[in-house]
Amino acid sequence: MNASTTLAELAVAHPGAARVFFRNRLDFCCGGRRNLDEVCRERQLDPDAILAAIEAEDPLVADRPRWDEAPLPVLVDHIETTYHRRLRAALPELLAMARKVEQRHGDKASCPRGLATALEAMHESLLDHLRKEEEILFPLIVSGLGGQAAAPVHVMELEHEHHREHLLELRSLTADLTPPAEACTTWRALYLGLLQLEQELMEHIHLENNVLFRRALVA
Repeated sequence: MNASTTLAELAVAHPGAARVFFRNRLDFCCGGRRNLDEVCRERQLDPDAILAAIEAEDPLVADRPRWDEAPLPVLVDHIETTYHRRLRAALPELLAMARKVEQRHGDKASCPRGLATALEAMHESLLDHLRKEEEILFPLIVSGLGGQAAAPVHVMELEHEHHREHLLELRSLTADLTPPAEACTTWRALYLGLLQLEQELMEHIHLENNVLFRRALVA
C-alpha cells in the first residue's frame, strides 16, 4: 500500500479505505482510477496520513467480504439485494421529506429550494439505470458472457458519472448536507438520509465500476 496506488485499488484491497475516503471527500467510485498521490496533491491532503488512517481503519471492518474474490453471481446478487433494494426504498422517502421541508420552510433563506425537483430527477434516472442492469447487463455477467458486455458496461459507467453529478448537486443545494440551526427534525433527518444515500451510492458504483465490470469483461 503506497501513494502510487489508485483509490479504486485501495478500496478493493482494504476494507477500511472507503470509510477514510468518505471522511476526506475523495471520489473512489467514478474517480477511482486516479492514484492517491495525485488526488492528495490536488486536494492539499497528506497521502501518508490517508494511508495511515486506512491502516488504522482496516481492523475495524476486517470481517467485510472481499468482493474481488467472490464468484461473480454472488457479487451481482449482493449488489441487487443490498444496493438496488435500498435505493428503491430510500429515494421515495427522501423525496417525500424534501417536499415537506420545502413546503413548510420555503420562506427561510436556508431552505434547500429545488431539492425535491433534483431528487425527483435522480429517482427517475436511477430507476431506469437499475432496470437496465437487472434486465440486460447482469444476466449477461451471471451467464458467463461478461466478455461480450463491453457496450452495456460503457453505457452504465457513463450513467454512473451522471449519478455522481446528481450527488454533487444535492451537496450544492444543501450547504454540503449541513442543516442550519433552525432546521426541524424532518429537515435534519432528510440530510442524514441524503448522507447515507451518498455513501451507499458511491460504494455501489465502486463495486460495479472497479470490481464487477473489470472482472466480468475478462471472464
